[in-house]
Amino acid sequence: MTLTNAAKEHSFLAGMNDLQVAKLMALSHEVTFEENESILSAGEQSRNFYLMLSGNVCVEVSAPSYLVSIQALGPGDAFGWSALLDRHDTLFRVRAREHSRALCIDRDDLAAAFKTDPELALAVFRRALSLAAGRVQATEARLGELCGVRLPKDLCS
Repeated sequence: MTLTNAAKEHSFLAGMNDLQVAKLMALSHEVTFEENESILSAGEQSRNFYLMLSGNVCVEVSAPSYLVSIQALGPGDAFGWSALLDRHDTLFRVRAREHSRALCIDRDDLAAAFKTDPELALAVFRRALSLAAGRVQATEARLGELCGVRLPKDLCS
């Protein structure tokens, strides 16, 4: 399967038209991460947005004496949505759990594309908002587990 075909099948790109997918592909390049490699660190600005192609990464948050695993992400998932925001520091650490491949898109390249194609911006931001909401739900569920709080089933799904 070619990289373009893999990208077309990525769930983040589902529903985008061919031109939008082509524009994002033109901005992207493939990156690989080795097991335990740190991809993002809490407190740093995310420069890149990632679409997972293979492997597995873990979104973690640091507590005073340990790391809390919030969410595992694999093929079809995306992370680094804070890169789409205006220079905000990330709260999470992202670490590869195994050899992983992803498409990487630089935030400045995305911002430039958004200025010339507002429909692309809308399509990406709608999907990124869904990612952010999912991350908040996963964080709430995980923190609820750690605190012994029983959460409604619909919140944990």
